[in-house]
Amino acid sequence: MSGILDLLNSDLGKQIIGGVSNEVGQDQNKTASVLSMALPVLMGAMKRNASSPEGAEGLNRALESKHNGSILDNLGSLFGGGVDQEVKDDGDGILGHVLGDRRQNVENAISKQSGMDASSIGNILKVAAPILMGVLGKQKQQQNVQSSGGIGDLLGGLLGGGQNQQQQQGQQGFIEAILDADNDGSVIDDIAGMFLGGDKKGNGNSGGGLGGLLGGLFGGK
Repeated sequence: MSGILDLLNSDLGKQIIGGVSNEVGQDQNKTASVLSMALPVLMGAMKRNASSPEGAEGLNRALESKHNGSILDNLGSLFGGGVDQEVKDDGDGILGHVLGDRRQNVENAISKQSGMDASSIGNILKVAAPILMGVLGKQKQQQNVQSSGGIGDLLGGLLGGGQNQQQQQGQQGFIEAILDADNDGSVIDDIAGMFLGGDKKGNGNSGGGLGGLLGGLFGGK
């Protein structure tokens, strides 16, 4: 199974990156970088939530109804005249549910590494979250996942698709670190000693630090 990061290299992914970039007024390369960091973290948080029967059932219901993948069928309309506020509000709700009190940590960590302000990161995530749910909904249909019991496997497959065991372990370690970090507002410092082995400040250097780690894990540039 292909992983979620493979999506960004596909034609659909390029359309998503272009649309999100235009919506938030940010460079496409930076937007792509932000999404490559954020999507695995959001999926990792969803996988955690789905580890309980109640969480899995809630996600399964959402993927069968509102987030069944239909959002992907007409992205041109979604981005054409500016993303509808209802979609952004939906994304805001998804982020609140999935990340909880870790939301600011995640946004700040990606902001520090990418060099993009946290407000823009938040706006990107609001637009990306409903699209990510649509991708999951489409995958659920294509793989014929009928019950909540298969949701965890669906998420795990998309997180690990196309990676070897070492990459999967590294990715999982990163996701757990960023979600488990304390709430002191310095999540990069919390994970630096464990994974980065260098720049603890996350100065946005794509050749090293968190960007380099993600490039190695996900096969990015």
